[in-house]
Amino acid sequence: MHILVESQIAGDGMPGLPRRREPDLAGLATFVLDLQGTVVSWSVSATRLFGHAAQAVVGREVWDVLMTGPGQYELVHEALAEVAAGGVWTATVAGGDLGEGRFALRCEPLTGRGDGALVIAQRASPPGPGWLSDAVGRIGGTLDLTQTASEIADVAVPGFADAVVIYVAERLLVTDELAPPRAAGQRVVVRRLAARLAGAVPAGGPPHPGEVLSLGENMPGSRAMTAGEPVVFGVQDSEGAEWMGDRAGGQRLTPGCTAFLTVPLTARGAVMGCALFGRTPASPAFSPGEIVTAGELASRAAVSIDNARLYHQERRTALALQRGLLPGRPSVPAGMEVAHVYLPVGASVIGGDWHDIVPLPGGRAAFIVGDAMGHGPEAAAVMVQLRTAAHTLADLGLPPSEVLSRLDRMVAGMAAAPFATCVYTVIDPAGSSCVAAQAGHLPPLLVLPGGATRMLSLPPGLPLGLGAESFAATRVSLPPGATLALFTDGLVESRTRSLDDGLAALQDALSSTLAQPGGALAAACEAVTQTLREHGEDDITLVLARISQ
Repeated sequence: MHILVESQIAGDGMPGLPRRREPDLAGLATFVLDLQGTVVSWSVSATRLFGHAAQAVVGREVWDVLMTGPGQYELVHEALAEVAAGGVWTATVAGGDLGEGRFALRCEPLTGRGDGALVIAQRASPPGPGWLSDAVGRIGGTLDLTQTASEIADVAVPGFADAVVIYVAERLLVTDELAPPRAAGQRVVVRRLAARLAGAVPAGGPPHPGEVLSLGENMPGSRAMTAGEPVVFGVQDSEGAEWMGDRAGGQRLTPGCTAFLTVPLTARGAVMGCALFGRTPASPAFSPGEIVTAGELASRAAVSIDNARLYHQERRTALALQRGLLPGRPSVPAGMEVAHVYLPVGASVIGGDWHDIVPLPGGRAAFIVGDAMGHGPEAAAVMVQLRTAAHTLADLGLPPSEVLSRLDRMVAGMAAAPFATCVYTVIDPAGSSCVAAQAGHLPPLLVLPGGATRMLSLPPGLPLGLGAESFAATRVSLPPGATLALFTDGLVESRTRSLDDGLAALQDALSSTLAQPGGALAAACEAVTQTLREHGEDDITLVLARISQ
């Protein structure tokens, strides 16, 4: 990184330096030190930022001009030693005669101009009373729990502290509930969600999120969470030193920090965790006003964390239910080829469509396709009951007409009088035939070798739940190489395409993809659904079955 040093340097600046005009970058300034800490040049921007004229600064040691706070003398020598070794040193400092606020400093070798250090300073403090509102506005942009915690850390470092760590109660993340009031002597278990360090990052990088810690009752984090109040402490505090102690690999959680502030994360009247802020000796201790600010930041941040937690809880529940509703891998009997595709409408993972394949004695197999009215979670709730019942009834070896009759009685007794359709077929490879019955569903299509198609002629049947007395079944011969296609109406019907047009499109697509004898069913299934889904407004299911030759 190279920044041009101020052009309008006082006459006692470095001899031989060309005079350039420095860009006016708000809050940014540069000056040059020799390796003994003496100011050798001072820019106009440094005068604007720190309020010292060049004539009053050049030739003096920097710790007598700016870095007059506790520990800052040692900080300057540390920076100059790093620069002398060819490295770059960064830190966030405050206090002394720097002026109001906190400043991010960067020292790097002044190459090409003799020994020296180029110092780049930028105001890193809260710009004013509106800082808190601005900071809160940067939090909660997503509902990701870890990302939200990272956003909190980003707004706190380096503007408010040199280090920050965000902890959330482990019980809250694991069981989705807050721990009851803690009895005396009990420990608090927390998980670190995010950490930020200002300045140079220690070897091994910053602490990784996810570590679970057990805090003793007298540790600052436990005290803050139990009392619901901020706790200020230093490394001389034995419990605090234990909490801030070395981590695996010799890495310190908050390297260089000596002053700490822990505030509870409280949302909706419950303490969810705590935020730990740390400052180095170069920064002043936390003032009463800053403790109040930290509490307000933590309180507003806790709401964002809780929102993310609640969303994560709901999403995890939804995904678990969806995984439970999705069908398992069907078992295809020997002597048959099968392919199937299910596409829920929109952003849903599951809907009202279902299909199943149930092996039966004698090498036969039952193929079932059904459709509960609607889509989304309401239709899925009906669908999973029908799918389970149909599988159980098929496994008993009941004939198709009996299976549909029992499903009809079941649906009629369900709450909210759901509406559903179903087609049930039993394919017999040994007899080169199938038996099919339907309840308000579209009949299967038969694709003959060479690509000719015809729809099976099945007796009409009322949808499930309407109290039909019986469902008639029909036996159909399956010529060698013929393919049976079972599907739901979402594949062929929409508001922009009539049922007849959709069925004609399906027949054309099946004919073209299965015209070649022995064509792969999986490729045909994918190609047909992708061709017809452009008009789809409902869940789509397609099952292709063929007796192996």
